[in-house]
Amino acid sequence: MNNAESPPPKGRRSRSGAALQGSGAIAQGNDAVALGKDARYVGRDNYQITLQQAAQPGASADELRQGYLAWLSMQANRLPLFVSDSGKPVQLASVYTALLTAGRDESRLHPATASSVRKTATGEPGEPERQSALEALDREQHLVLMGGPGSGKTTFLNFVALCLAGEILRSPGANLKLLRRPIPPEGDAPSDQPKAQRWTRGALLPVRVVLRDLAASLPPPGTPTNADTVWSFIVGQLPAQLRRYADALQAELLGRGGLILLDGLDEVPDARQRREQVKAAVQEFAAIHGKCRFLVTSRTYAYQRQDWKLDGFAERELLPFTRGQVERFIDGWYAHMAHDLYRISEAQAAAGAAMLKRATERPELRELAARPLLLTLMARLQTRGGGALPESREELYRQSVAMLLDEWEGLKLQRDASGQPIGVEQPSLNEWLNASRENIRRELDKLAYEAHLQQPTLVGTADIRQSDLIAALLAASRDRREVSPLLLEDHLRDRTGLLTAHGEGLYQFPHRSFQEYLAACHLARFKFPDELSRLARADPNRWREVALLSAAGFRNAPGSIWELVDALCTRSADPAANAPEADSGSQWGALLAGQVLHETGLAAADPDLQERHEIKRLRVRDWQLRLLRSSTLPARERVLAGDLLAALGETRQHLLDVDRMRFVAVPRGPFWMGDEVVHNAPLHRNETLSYDYWIAEAPVTVAQFAQFVAVSGYQGHAPETLNDPMNRPVVSVTWHDARRFCDWLSERWRAALPAGWSVGLPSEAEWEKAARGGVLIPPAAQRTTIDAGFTIAASSLQDNPEPQRAWPWGDEWDADKANAEDSIGETSTPACFSAGRSPYGCEDLAGNVWEWTRSLWGTDWQKPDFVYPYDARDRRREDLDAPDAIWRVVRGGSWGYLRGVARCGVRFRGLPGGRDGGFGFRVVLRSSPVR
Repeated sequence: MNNAESPPPKGRRSRSGAALQGSGAIAQGNDAVALGKDARYVGRDNYQITLQQAAQPGASADELRQGYLAWLSMQANRLPLFVSDSGKPVQLASVYTALLTAGRDESRLHPATASSVRKTATGEPGEPERQSALEALDREQHLVLMGGPGSGKTTFLNFVALCLAGEILRSPGANLKLLRRPIPPEGDAPSDQPKAQRWTRGALLPVRVVLRDLAASLPPPGTPTNADTVWSFIVGQLPAQLRRYADALQAELLGRGGLILLDGLDEVPDARQRREQVKAAVQEFAAIHGKCRFLVTSRTYAYQRQDWKLDGFAERELLPFTRGQVERFIDGWYAHMAHDLYRISEAQAAAGAAMLKRATERPELRELAARPLLLTLMARLQTRGGGALPESREELYRQSVAMLLDEWEGLKLQRDASGQPIGVEQPSLNEWLNASRENIRRELDKLAYEAHLQQPTLVGTADIRQSDLIAALLAASRDRREVSPLLLEDHLRDRTGLLTAHGEGLYQFPHRSFQEYLAACHLARFKFPDELSRLARADPNRWREVALLSAAGFRNAPGSIWELVDALCTRSADPAANAPEADSGSQWGALLAGQVLHETGLAAADPDLQERHEIKRLRVRDWQLRLLRSSTLPARERVLAGDLLAALGETRQHLLDVDRMRFVAVPRGPFWMGDEVVHNAPLHRNETLSYDYWIAEAPVTVAQFAQFVAVSGYQGHAPETLNDPMNRPVVSVTWHDARRFCDWLSERWRAALPAGWSVGLPSEAEWEKAARGGVLIPPAAQRTTIDAGFTIAASSLQDNPEPQRAWPWGDEWDADKANAEDSIGETSTPACFSAGRSPYGCEDLAGNVWEWTRSLWGTDWQKPDFVYPYDARDRRREDLDAPDAIWRVVRGGSWGYLRGVARCGVRFRGLPGGRDGGFGFRVVLRSSPVR
């Protein structure tokens, strides 16, 4: 060290958290570098650059520049929130995963909508506008990058600084190549080589400023601020050894430009005009440094306030992780575990990564894994637990909360560059407050419950006032009179973990789910089950997750779970078909009771279950059947009721047993075929269906196809064909699978079928007439089964009020009548959309699953060979022996396609040997030839 310069005051640490006094070296990670006593850069990849110690008199501007970049790399490569249990810091360069932002107009959309792949009216995939965070920075000279807590804003900023500095330092591991690494592809993405992200600006000189620290260094309120304010802070944060580099740094920024990285605008206090002072200084600094590019990070909620906005700065918002990004992070994490932190074997790392990938595909963890912060918590928890995440969601939260509480209230340690503790900065909260950890946790549970109860919105986490947090902690203290609230405020300010500062005087839990879990713990301890059930029935959107987490906490005490089920579902459903619809609270209570049983493993029949609890289980089961046709519950909840019914024991035998399958009558006569808005299917009157036929009321279900497989010994199906709940339509079936099912059913029913009749796939004409109705239709649907026979009742037909209807119910689209447009995101059991039945009584002819027909499309998937007008007498278009290279017609749309292709007249196509998660089928009965 240059003895002419004073060392930092004793006890004061640099903002990097590493000691900068005296000699020695600071090196972190594979490619971290630091200035050492022997005038070398130290890197664990043996990367070394020799130069004279920058702090020595006479060091050149280039040597000082190299020292500055090494110091910046050391800062940027650390993840201070995530020191591993080995005591070594987790390295950013090893685990960083490239981020995506919403496009210019897309940020107004819900993230789930913005990131979904849609299907166009022609059935071809359409990708919404998305842009990597790096490409947004490349495009915009002045950019504000927004995102929620834990979305990766600061991580991105630090990674850019690290890679730019590494490129100038010629680091083999942190450079422009790493910076431009492609966005991880999705599992179903094309197999083309992914392209590197666009970055055309070269190795800009990075300068990093933490705006919270800048605000803390500002002159008294009311004092004007300007560009000099920012520059003085930049110089002041340099280590004493590098202060002489300041003039050369400023000259380069003004002459050649650079990248100014301003982190955490939302963390600048509103009070005492600090925000206005920072804004004024930043705006002038940007104006003077016209050759520089600027990146500012801020939480979305804060920057959307007009008084926060910076003039002339573009805006982008970070999107949640895609599945590809989740898997890329997991691979990087375990590679880092193997190579750097724990020295575990490659096999152990691969096994741990595979296990974590499977865990994050679980529905209850999928949303959490889409947030980088929470995915990192899962990885840490799994690493700490020896490789396995808890099986239950409640246990995952319990362990995560314990880990986060450790970090929030435990000792704050000073650590050296390698992550090893070198002293105590603050005692633990329970020691400082003289409060037991149990009392602190109990008060935090209560605080979370009250915040959740009073939160104005149903999304995000509640703001917790600092005064309320301090009051809760004082309540936990045994010596509360001796604890100074002002000192406690200072004690809490920089702590991270279970609660983090969210602006001036506000705190938040890291995710709404943690808030819900803590609220659940409070209710389970003090207000279970009566108050919990009352809240859940009255306001299910707010309290559903709380109720489920609270119930899960009693997994080892099932008697308490049955108490909650009884409180949620207090009476039996009215079995009468024409019974009036129950009140909203009863419906929601029954649905949540079913969820409680399903998530706690108590839904299935159990011969050892006490009779009084079996009565409750059957009561909940019977309610689910009623809920399928509810006009109160949204469609998504009706679909959930269908899945719960499958778990509790489906009672509709016509969906489980092929011999109970229901058919509806379609009398002979003309109908309108085609659609005015479909170019390959012009509307025309079809006179060729001069016979009666019967078509299945619903698509073939998983249970029915499984029965076929079990009885016939058929092995041509795919394993995933039987994975869905048994009462849903079977999917991932080829045209040949469907044909074999029909052949088997014809033989099974041979003795009961009318002479000359058989089971087959419908033609597209038969399918469309069933969906739209004929010119004349019966006054009511006629249903039958194989046992009841197939004689169409004699009744007078009446005019079809909408013979050219667009959808089975009419000409106006109604999202409550069809499972389409990805509104549900998966298939659903029949009857969830019963209001969308066709004039003959068919379920789900619009949406849910595409349905195979026996009709041919042609050899060109873009243009049909078999055109309209349709003539049923043309046997070529129904040739069952046509080669597999000829496409077959499918009808009806599916859950993942737009409403336009769910129209009655839309023709689509599929290769006979192809499988698709949205392709199923229903059968038809008529006189041969139908096979």
